[in-house]
Amino acid sequence: MPIPSLKDRFAALIAAPSVSCTQAHWDQTNRPVIDLLALWLGDLGFACDIQQVTPGKFNLLASRGSGAGGLVLAGHSDTVPFDAELWAADPLRLREADDRWYGLGSCDMKGFFALIIEAVLPLLDQPFRQPLLILATCDEESSMSGARALAEAGRPLGRAAVIGEPTGLRPVRLHKGIMMEGIEIHGQSGHSSNPAYGHSALEAMHEVMGELIALRREWQGRYANPLFDVPTPTLNLGCIHGGDNPNRICGQCSLEYDLRPLPGMDPDQLREAIAGRLRPVAERHQVKIDLAPLFPSVPPFDQPATAELVRLAEQLTGHAAEAVAFATEAPYLQQLGCETLVLGPGDIACAHQPDEYLDLDRIEPTVNLLRGMIEHYCLQPASRG
Repeated sequence: MPIPSLKDRFAALIAAPSVSCTQAHWDQTNRPVIDLLALWLGDLGFACDIQQVTPGKFNLLASRGSGAGGLVLAGHSDTVPFDAELWAADPLRLREADDRWYGLGSCDMKGFFALIIEAVLPLLDQPFRQPLLILATCDEESSMSGARALAEAGRPLGRAAVIGEPTGLRPVRLHKGIMMEGIEIHGQSGHSSNPAYGHSALEAMHEVMGELIALRREWQGRYANPLFDVPTPTLNLGCIHGGDNPNRICGQCSLEYDLRPLPGMDPDQLREAIAGRLRPVAERHQVKIDLAPLFPSVPPFDQPATAELVRLAEQLTGHAAEAVAFATEAPYLQQLGCETLVLGPGDIACAHQPDEYLDLDRIEPTVNLLRGMIEHYCLQPASRG
């Protein structure tokens, strides 16, 4: 069965809905995308392994060639939710206009898989001395459960891994981590006419917020990396809820915050530091303070500048490797022993936006770049580099 053209592959991937979301009414299976990729790659001679991560959620690992080493070309198969009424046309239908391909996932990042196939097609008649692995994960846009499952399984992948997230074809070797955390304070409600009738969770939270802001100030004085546009860690107090009436002492208050650590900052140690600062607050206010992650944290990512993959990507793109503010699955692939880099054709400025697109003039450079990487890692003898 002939493989569809590049444009038809793009269109088919975009037409296969695969939203992942923490809100159940939005969340969808990614199986249609996985099945499309497995069909095409299977027809090209790849061995395809579909792994269920959770009900309705799947990873695909397709491989050609065998042995240690080789290259992993990776991406996520899911998209964020969308507001269809804000798009100029159907988000699930590929539209060509203004020298761009528009559609949900064109940039971030189902379209990357269509480009991988385009890059590999003319190389299939050559012997793969080291394996090429194509990895499609689930739920990157919500829990990153697909990449986490791979890391927990611990199966070695390749010598190098490239994740095709939107970086404007500039190699990215560092990004911050993400910690989304919640604080719940349980006090004692009572009549507001006498403070002795209760213990205010809201007043305790006021002090908690002061401690968080003080910790942020300390961390920003201690940690900095000039490679980032925002060179210090950030802590954002995102939302707060508490109490129910002006004449009642507040018995419960909750806060949710976002912490973005730099490479070198350990999420578990940051949580311990926060817990240590809040224990005296609980004692002073006679309240109970519970701390818990809203989602599992994503670690910071740092691939050394001296790595072979970084040097190769800089040579092929003509750009020095950079740092970005958004997080990816890179730390999980790195945990499996891969030199890892984030490098893809889309622009992060249009990701997660209505009328997401990929500029057509990015297609040929991306295909050439991927082909060069496949030749380096898969077609050359294993001793190379």
